[in-house]
Amino acid sequence: MSLNLEQYVSEFSAQNINGEHLLQLDGSRLKALGMTSSQDRAIIKKKLKEMKASLEKARKAQEKMEKQREKLRKKEQEQLQRKSKKTDKSSSDATEGTNEQ
Repeated sequence: MSLNLEQYVSEFSAQNINGEHLLQLDGSRLKALGMTSSQDRAIIKKKLKEMKASLEKARKAQEKMEKQREKLRKKEQEQLQRKSKKTDKSSSDATEGTNEQ
């Protein structure tokens, strides 16, 4: 509707074309859905291309965030392990000192 192509809404609805299906449409499928105007198909295809690019960009950004979180989590784990080892060593050194006395 935002593309001023509301004349196709009823057919898209009747064919259960949702967002996921919409991204899969090509020119011949659009034609089969009653979109006879090549200009209208071109508008839709251009918008779909933009949407796919936007989705891919968002997916890559999400993957990057997940990698950063994982890296941070590993770093925190390593710091906890080092701290634990220092604590264990301090405890064992203190125990040895007491035993020597």
